[in-house]
Amino acid sequence: MKAPGFGPKGIHRFVLPFTVFLKLKDIGGNVLPSYQEEFMDVPMAPEQASAYQRLAATLTAELRQALARRDTTLMGVVLNVLLAWPDCCFRSEMVKHPRTRDTLAFVPALFGDDEQMPKEQALLNLCLEEKAKGRKVLAYTVYSGTRDTTSRLKKVLEQVGLRVAVLRAAVETARREDWILDQVDRGVDVLLTNPELVKTGLDLLDFPTIAFLQTGYNVYTLQQAARRSWRIGQKHPVRVIFFGYAGSSQITCLQLMAKKIAVAQSTSGDVPESGLDSLNQDGDSVEMALARQLIAA
Repeated sequence: MKAPGFGPKGIHRFVLPFTVFLKLKDIGGNVLPSYQEEFMDVPMAPEQASAYQRLAATLTAELRQALARRDTTLMGVVLNVLLAWPDCCFRSEMVKHPRTRDTLAFVPALFGDDEQMPKEQALLNLCLEEKAKGRKVLAYTVYSGTRDTTSRLKKVLEQVGLRVAVLRAAVETARREDWILDQVDRGVDVLLTNPELVKTGLDLLDFPTIAFLQTGYNVYTLQQAARRSWRIGQKHPVRVIFFGYAGSSQITCLQLMAKKIAVAQSTSGDVPESGLDSLNQDGDSVEMALARQLIAA
């Protein structure tokens, strides 16, 4: 025996005519605290910057030659390596051609287990400052799989006395909110995770400070993840910090993401403060736009 149902016609007749759609910022009445985004330009260590420039020159030359032959095979490999390497140079990097398996570049590990990379130090400083103010930090890293950085970050932060939890994909979606609440009850200071794991469905009110160590290419994921703690019920000002290594492709990627976000805001009725001149007229994906800038350099 079937239970009573409620189909699309019912929604059209009895729900939509009496529904008002509001954005959080339009509610008014001081329902939400302030929301502030910041960008932190982190200089690379001298040896790190030098190795990056050599790696970028080699891979960009290979990519330029491949694209001249209308071969896009290398594009994803080159972009991923140049974005990831500055955050992953605590291990060696071997870059192979995805089709021929020829070695295109090799860079040995630059930082030991007991050496802090500049961005790690910047995150550590932020977490200590926020803890002193009684604020917990939600730190995002997109490298939580093959290039895992979360284990190292956890160790770096714990060495200065911070309590750190890492949310991994192994925690089922339905259990993630309870899992995070358990960590809060245990007195965690910092939660490390991939933004993809919390981009929808979670209200992380206990973490008013959010730090992006990387963003990836997905504008939707970034926008959703950045506002995980800026929800109804939040009593503290929300602070979101984006970290990027100076002189690297990470900065170019962040600039392109900012343009895409401006497009998304403009088309939804929120004209960005920088005006329509920030629109990306060619409509390229962030990945393609980044490749264009690399080979034009």
